Amino acid sequence: MNRSHLAQLVERLAEGRVLCVGDIMLDRFVQGDVNRVSPEAPIPVLRARGETSYLGGAGNVVRNLLALGAGASFVGVIGDDEAGDELRDAISRSPAIDARLTVAAGRETAVKTRFLAAGQQVLRVDRETTDALDASTRAAVLDSFSAALADCAVVVMSDYGKGLLAAGVAEDLIARANAAGKPVLVDPKGTDYACYRGAALVTPNLKELADATRLPVDGDDAVTRAATHLIESCGIEAVLATRSRDGMTLVRAGDEAVHHQAQAREVYDVSGAGDTVISTLAAAMAAGASDVEAMELANVAAGIVVGKAGTAVAHAAEVVDALHHQDLSRAEAKVLTLDAAMERVEIWRRRGRSVGFTNGCFDLLHPGHVSLIAQAAAQCDRLIVGLNSDDPVKRLKGEDRPVQSESARAAVMASLADVDMVVIFHEDTPLRLIEALRPDVLVKGADYTVEQVVGGDVVTGYGGRVVLADLAEGHSTTGTIRRLRPTADTAEGE
Repeated sequence: MNRSHLAQLVERLAEGRVLCVGDIMLDRFVQGDVNRVSPEAPIPVLRARGETSYLGGAGNVVRNLLALGAGASFVGVIGDDEAGDELRDAISRSPAIDARLTVAAGRETAVKTRFLAAGQQVLRVDRETTDALDASTRAAVLDSFSAALADCAVVVMSDYGKGLLAAGVAEDLIARANAAGKPVLVDPKGTDYACYRGAALVTPNLKELADATRLPVDGDDAVTRAATHLIESCGIEAVLATRSRDGMTLVRAGDEAVHHQAQAREVYDVSGAGDTVISTLAAAMAAGASDVEAMELANVAAGIVVGKAGTAVAHAAEVVDALHHQDLSRAEAKVLTLDAAMERVEIWRRRGRSVGFTNGCFDLLHPGHVSLIAQAAAQCDRLIVGLNSDDPVKRLKGEDRPVQSESARAAVMASLADVDMVVIFHEDTPLRLIEALRPDVLVKGADYTVEQVVGGDVVTGYGGRVVLADLAEGHSTTGTIRRLRPTADTAEGE
């Protein structure tokens, strides 16, 4: 998969909105120390040090959607209790969520409390109601879902087996979504997937796939056969099987299976990884991605969250960084998305640092490039380099360029001591970056005039400076490439 295209896709996730419906719960984490065994029973004694709470279950899907920059609507049920109030308050603090919560009297809000010592779980306590919804609550959920559906491109059903999607509710929701032309992605529960008939895609893990099909799932072929059986027997369009250390497998009716290797560098905690997978799939598809592209992004995002503790999320900037550095042994924290760059620049400014900016393709780094960067760095406290992505380089330089991919070029630029930040841009000019970052000084080579420098009028308009750097004669990427292939150039000349 083209990583440049996927990185651009991450930046488009904000254009889509996803409707999530499912079992919301409160995830509580009690951290402490275990230094002794209880004298009352052979159990550890946890001395509590602190407690944190997060939106859990379907709420964690919403958290992941927001972290990726996507719009999120949510339909769910809470109890008329203290935990329900806590969930409602937590959601209200995120104005980006269009939440439609139904309060069900007599129903207990689901709470999972995990007790941790030295970063490891020692006990989990669950409080929950798992009965199907009563008639009035069911009607309220269906009405809320129909009202929210119009503004969303994709629907996620997050089934945690707590009763919201039971007794035919899942079937009703899928039917309404299909009638509106909105694909439904399901994070399933239980062994009878017939209740998800009509879904565009379900995302079982290996154990869930084996339990639902009663078929072996050891190896690519076995997983493909089991997923195909699920598609044919349950009327589902596609299955994305998550396979832990073996990555993911996408099986669609009538197509060959697609396998992707896992991206995790180190597994710390798998809590909530399934939520990250389905939220990334949905956000990407809402932004116009194919299911294969969405799977690639979900694979990267899952590799990020399993390296974190608890029900963590993958942020858009982390996904972009991972995409740019999948093929490199050393990840550079200097390579940022525009949103992350703006936050970093704001911190620099609060600390009284001046900010400089220069840009280019920087394909096959040579002494001329190094001289430009050194001169630019001398004009400011912090230097940002805007780097053309692969697509505009092709448009500007020709189909045989760039020689190095944008991830390789970004890593090389980020390794220079004079460079404090690299931002990859996908337009033909860096004007959008300059307008957003508002550098104090804009630096270009002296082969331009001040009037020709893109963004020069913007910078001088708010009181900044434009500086033309001296050129190091005799160095160019084009000349280097020509010297590397004289035979090909001679043939073209003839």
